[in-house]
Amino acid sequence: MFSGSIPALVTPFRDGTFQESAYRSFVNWQIENGSGALVPCGTTGEAATLSFDEHFEVVRVCVDQAAGRVPVIAGCGSNDTRSAIKNLQMAKALGADAGLLVPPYYNRPSQEGIFCHFEAIVGECDLPIVLYNVPGRTASDIAVATLERLMTLPGIVGIKDATGDLARVTEQRAVTPDDFCQLSGNDDLALPFNVLGGVGCISVTANIAPELCAEFQAACKKGAFHEAREIHERLFPLHKALFADASPGPAKYALSRIMPDFPSDLRLPMTWPSEEAQRQVDAGLEHAGII
Repeated sequence: MFSGSIPALVTPFRDGTFQESAYRSFVNWQIENGSGALVPCGTTGEAATLSFDEHFEVVRVCVDQAAGRVPVIAGCGSNDTRSAIKNLQMAKALGADAGLLVPPYYNRPSQEGIFCHFEAIVGECDLPIVLYNVPGRTASDIAVATLERLMTLPGIVGIKDATGDLARVTEQRAVTPDDFCQLSGNDDLALPFNVLGGVGCISVTANIAPELCAEFQAACKKGAFHEAREIHERLFPLHKALFADASPGPAKYALSRIMPDFPSDLRLPMTWPSEEAQRQVDAGLEHAGII
């Protein structure tokens, strides 16, 4: 259902306010450069700092500007099941193609609690769901056995896997249907992830290098892994540099280098990256041939 290079879009702010016109231009640029779908209001989009109304204004603008050219997977996760249901219902009402949902963070539910969380959500809204497993942020891991149980529920169509555990790709293939989408949540692991059976990446780097990321995914899709490795090695320093400081600070700094007019403010508690992180981003951009 979803594949290829899928940017987890940054949210442009200036003086603390969402900049709609810049976002619309950014969405167009992403689509024109080969992105296969879009994720508004994920971690990279600073969703944690958005009010409910702001969050879904960003989703509305993204859906409107995409205009059906590529799917939109709206960030909808919450550590409160009722809020997650409300988020998914709103995403559906705005025309999103799916919701991206983490298991409840901070609460640290049991595997039974994770299953019941998603069971309650699909019982209230039929918008397709892409699970987002990122235990480094949530302290809550969707175990493979729990994923197998989740496959008994309707509408769960894929997973963004940011565990960093490549063995999960094979383990998850064994318990999911053939059309279940496994998407890497780590740019630096996207090559081996795809070799093992993944079909794309929900990417930070694609914010800055959408054409290269799309070319990389296209090479993987056709089995041209030598070509894909060459692009991977070209992008690898940038993949690493974008996490040289708290994300999305380095990504917004990178955008300021290639799009000087892009509104690159961050909302507290996120801050501008350190000088060392900026140097690493500059080096990554140069290595990739972007600047």
